[in-house]
Amino acid sequence: MPRQRAPVTKSQYEALANFRYRMRQFLRYSEQITRQHGMTPLQYQLLLQVKGYPGRDWATVGELAERLQAKHHGVVSLITRCQRAGLVKRQPSEEDRRTVHVRLTSKGETALSRLAELHRDELLAHRDQFAVDAELRRDAPKKRSRLDSSS
Repeated sequence: MPRQRAPVTKSQYEALANFRYRMRQFLRYSEQITRQHGMTPLQYQLLLQVKGYPGRDWATVGELAERLQAKHHGVVSLITRCQRAGLVKRQPSEEDRRTVHVRLTSKGETALSRLAELHRDELLAHRDQFAVDAELRRDAPKKRSRLDSSS
């Protein structure tokens, strides 16, 4: 028999709403600051995912599509726009010529570094606002999240 879940309390609704509000504030900041530095938010996200890909400094188109939660063809178009802007380069894999590695150019590295510092500093300045309130954990089921199982 499945375990019956406790209903969401008023304070949990407030905590969830506050988290979404703070997350949206951070995303709006990100959108504004990337545009002020001559880049679109999607371009910044692509550069960040290439540089931040676990264990290496490049990523494949498929990996980037997963990390950006976007369709393959949309990511190909985004890579093309970033390549035209001089931010990334494509390099065929030496192991499998059908696979393309996306890498940052020196221009992309410089642009990403500046923006990542601003994002990091903004997030650190407001880190307490992003902490998940203990109220959300109370009476919550002890199972893994759907997001945890996809990584």
